[in-house]
Amino acid sequence: MTKPLRNLKWAVLRGLLRTVGRTSEGIRVGYRHGFDSGTMLDYVYVNRARGAFGVGRLVDRVYLDAVGWRAVRARRDLLQRLLREQVENRPGRPVRVLDVAAGPGRYLHDLAATYGPERVRVVCRDLAEAGLRRGESLARARGLTNVSYETGDAFAPEPPHAGAPDVIVVSGLYELLLDDDTVRTSLKRLRGLLAPGGVLICTTQTHHPQLDFIANVLPNREGRLWVMKCRNAALTEGWAREAGFGNVRSRREEVGLFAVTVCTDSSTDSSTDSS
Repeated sequence: MTKPLRNLKWAVLRGLLRTVGRTSEGIRVGYRHGFDSGTMLDYVYVNRARGAFGVGRLVDRVYLDAVGWRAVRARRDLLQRLLREQVENRPGRPVRVLDVAAGPGRYLHDLAATYGPERVRVVCRDLAEAGLRRGESLARARGLTNVSYETGDAFAPEPPHAGAPDVIVVSGLYELLLDDDTVRTSLKRLRGLLAPGGVLICTTQTHHPQLDFIANVLPNREGRLWVMKCRNAALTEGWAREAGFGNVRSRREEVGLFAVTVCTDSSTDSSTDSS
């Protein structure tokens, strides 16, 4: 296909998404907050089709069933399993969890509810106030007293007031970064925040069959077209070792687009399997 035809194709698809697509509640959320935003991910996690004029629910179901969003939900499920393993590996004391780019952090609410404030304390950080406020509202509705929200920059992280975290989560962030050195620097800085024996859990998008569509049609939270970068999980693992983590292992979620990597200094950790 020639370049003019490709440009025409993307222009038509953008037009359809901005018109018919907006009957879908999920697509409206994407245009309002960015398709890469924490608020968008929160909507995808709920996975309940909503829309206007009847056809909107159908469009929304097709949207939510896209392979990328199915992989995101599978990534969440894997993250939750790995977090439960980390809590179980630390019996007898509260486990402090910090998500540095959490958005509403809905997936962490189940962890907090399962173990309670005597075992788990969660801090959710983000720069997007809408996501933080949404998360606070959801946590209050569930009566969760062990989840807190604060504004924070994932790339200039401050130590939490509650003490050094045992577990830091970086989910869905590094795949948005095109510059490799930014990821490498982030891993080093976050390692410096961890409590002794702490663990960093991060995600890597290894491939995606719809990269061209996303990069030419969907706007991100800054209003620009959403360009993602795929990386081999082994690359992230190497950067984690370079940052000083001694034990680094990955698992792949069941759809197969993401790897979740657990990075720890403890040579006795056996909670993860190689991908």
